[in-house]
Amino acid sequence: MSYDLVIKGGLVATASDTFAADVGIRDGKIAAIAAALDGGAETIDATAKLVLPGAIETHAHIEQESATGAMTADDYRTGSISALYGGNTSFVPFAAQHRGQSVTDTLALYHERAEKSVIDYSFHLIVTDPTEEILKKELPEAFAGGITSFKVFLTYDKMIVPDEAMLDILVTAREHGALTMVHAENNALIKWMVKRLVETGHTAPKYHAVSHPAAAEAEAINRAITLANFVGAPLLIVHVSTEEGANLVADARRAGHPIFGETCPQYLFLTRDDLDKPGAEGAKFCCSPPLRDVKTQEDLWRHLQAGTFHLWSSDHAPYRFDESGKLSAGPNPPFNRIANGMPGIAMRVPLLMSEGVRKGRLSLNDFVALTATNAAKLFGMHPQKGTIAVGADADIAIWDPEETRTVTAADMHDAMDYTPFEGMEITGWPTTVITRGKVALSGGELHAEPGDGKFIARQPFDFTGYTNRPFPELDPAAFGVKLID
Repeated sequence: MSYDLVIKGGLVATASDTFAADVGIRDGKIAAIAAALDGGAETIDATAKLVLPGAIETHAHIEQESATGAMTADDYRTGSISALYGGNTSFVPFAAQHRGQSVTDTLALYHERAEKSVIDYSFHLIVTDPTEEILKKELPEAFAGGITSFKVFLTYDKMIVPDEAMLDILVTAREHGALTMVHAENNALIKWMVKRLVETGHTAPKYHAVSHPAAAEAEAINRAITLANFVGAPLLIVHVSTEEGANLVADARRAGHPIFGETCPQYLFLTRDDLDKPGAEGAKFCCSPPLRDVKTQEDLWRHLQAGTFHLWSSDHAPYRFDESGKLSAGPNPPFNRIANGMPGIAMRVPLLMSEGVRKGRLSLNDFVALTATNAAKLFGMHPQKGTIAVGADADIAIWDPEETRTVTAADMHDAMDYTPFEGMEITGWPTTVITRGKVALSGGELHAEPGDGKFIARQPFDFTGYTNRPFPELDPAAFGVKLID
């Protein structure tokens, strides 16, 4: 047999197995996995290296306007390059529909923006204006086009979706096999806290964490889960930052509901003390939900190990530390006028390798599941993406598990002027990244070009293993009234 590329001598790992093998690639696909393969037009020696599925980033804000009009620093060229350097071979950023916009126009805009990507991509819609036209026509059309997930907000005045509209969205998603994602914080509680903090002169960046208490997350997660369970719809709670929130996700899963959780590196490696830096430096660490404390870090690690979280995502939201981003309201802005979000797309996977696998907190198989396979399964890309198997896309990251680095902003290869993880010592780094059979990154040198990335049309959410049963009040057999399909 002949192959375009053979990866020889590495330790291959999937979400379930770890084994020594060669991997043969032909026409952009994995064509063979065997103890020994010859016949490669090109060969990569992976001795003493890990051969892993390319990671899939499924929570990133790339070339996206906020509700206030601020544009993230990374476009699809710089954002995808940064992702690639972090071992990612595909990503699913957000396509944000703002009020008054159609979903159709929103997707057309983001398809145009994404043409610069160097890695494969899809989109999650952000839905803020669920009109009848959008619910009945435009969302189903988007689902048919392979956009099978979307996000709603339970906070932010210009983004918030009321509970009644949330139910309509969940039912639409359920009917068409889509997965709803939710940013769950109680809007009223946060506004109540912000008002009192500002009125009493407590406006430094450190008060951002005070203004978003754990109770705001817990209440909104509980409400979102209740609404989803009522109509029998799957739901993903994104960027869970508290023990209370994680416990709610775990309880729902134990009860058999299709409820999923995601957390992010900032909640395990940074704390609210980082917000209390001199001058406006703390603004670099403003994100929502906010950073918590050391005890919460330990709680979230425990939930990550226990399987509460299916996804480990960056929530990459890059706003530069200048007037275009964090300091748009002045050199010392009040906390409630600081752009929310931090960069992290390049560090998501290396951090989990270093602090999870290398320190014995997670197995290598858990690592693969959290960084690639679970995302591929949840978002309709498996088995094309997210695994090393015959017939899958040859999206592969080769890791040197012994390489040690000190994190610097220059290593991020993004459009940002800082990284919140500056100075951290990590062990384990992706040295070669292959996308659909092509070496896109090797030895620190970029070989991919804008336009190499292709759109991924994703499959519907897989309900296998879940009862998908709404509450009795919506069961026609119980009351003789059919309110949902």
